[in-house]
Amino acid sequence: QVQLVESGGGLVQAGGSLSISCAASGRTFSTHAMGWFRQAPGKEREFVAAIDWIGSRTYYADSVKGRFTISRDNAKNTLYLQMNSLKSEDTAVYYCAGNKLSYYRATSAGEYDYWGQGTQVTVSA
Repeated sequence: QVQLVESGGGLVQAGGSLSISCAASGRTFSTHAMGWFRQAPGKEREFVAAIDWIGSRTYYADSVKGRFTISRDNAKNTLYLQMNSLKSEDTAVYYCAGNKLSYYRATSAGEYDYWGQGTQVTVSA
């Protein structure tokens, strides 16, 4: 079973940038599609971005397209999310998740098989 640990969250001003990471344990990370989700207080968990197992295809929610970039380094067993031009509405707990079926356009939380514990990103106005 793959275990995920997010890091890099914090407080940033609106318009700023932040990069968060997700370190994975286990040999199967490199064969799974991965995604980022976020959950703001009082709201449902929502899809942010996803990437295929090799890192060649990506998919984004409309709300972050052009501002966020998902990437992965399979040699380091690490998933990344670079967030630019941050807005106050990006404030949320960000979670990484793995999809054993390796479907890189999976946007529903139910399609993911394992999750990290989350990292808080707060964007001040």
